[in-house]
Amino acid sequence: MSIQHVAILGLGLLGGSVGLAVREHANSISTTGYDRDADVRGRAAALGLVDEVCEIPADAVRNADLVILCVPVGAMETAASELAPHLKPNAIISDVGSSKESVTKALTNALPAHTIIPAHPVAGTEHSGPEAGFASLFTNRWCILTPPLDVDETAVAALSDFWAKLGAKVEIMDAAHHDLVLAVTSHIPHLIAYTIVGTASDLEEVTRSEVIKYSAGGFRDFTRIAASDPVMWRDVFLNNKGAVLEVLGRFTEDLTALQRAIRSGDGDTLHDLFSRTRAIRREVIDQGQDDERPDFGRKDHS
Repeated sequence: MSIQHVAILGLGLLGGSVGLAVREHANSISTTGYDRDADVRGRAAALGLVDEVCEIPADAVRNADLVILCVPVGAMETAASELAPHLKPNAIISDVGSSKESVTKALTNALPAHTIIPAHPVAGTEHSGPEAGFASLFTNRWCILTPPLDVDETAVAALSDFWAKLGAKVEIMDAAHHDLVLAVTSHIPHLIAYTIVGTASDLEEVTRSEVIKYSAGGFRDFTRIAASDPVMWRDVFLNNKGAVLEVLGRFTEDLTALQRAIRSGDGDTLHDLFSRTRAIRREVIDQGQDDERPDFGRKDHS
């Protein structure tokens, strides 16, 4: 099947970036968009994030070959249910959410007669809103598809090709395995960031101005992550509860062992851990998922 018309529901960072990426990399595909917030719709139209910003979701999805829900995972089922009477029978319904088992269930419940292929482009920034979108967000980033076992393979191929056109590297994965992997690589790191920034703000011995003034590189990185959209991340943790709690339990055990090593002066254990984690950082850089420029928070790298 061929994707000629894409409807984007939710015109923030990810939805806006999809629209801009289509225009830059696949401009033969037409785009329509909708956002529940009238102010966002106006800003998205002014920015030209999609070819047409619609005032009601029915107009956005009518005749669309692919519908991408760019809404918080907790809102997926409600958003999809509103679309049901207006979808083409053979339209692909997808998303960009960070938890996949819950999204698969929500979309299947809302649209049992349609082709559901959940997706997760592993890309983003701490910014949100229509102004945050940019066309290169998905370039050389992974987009993980978690199709149900009985889904039409031609639809999976069409969605894979769509994301590849936007510059992404596509991986097919089981939904439960995706949720466990992302709990390790994304969800728990965000939870730690929210926690440590909250702890710093609660310390009576350290004033808020000191926390901000003397922020070292590590804390600055935490504040960047902790600035992410609170609604989106609230829904991620509530909808990927099982995997998050499983990994959090393991992390808590490892943290206890680290406390024990520090208390007992066990330098060998600390050195071994730091050596292993340093090697992982090198692999992340080698695979192009980050670079090693030592900017230390400076805006100008030159």
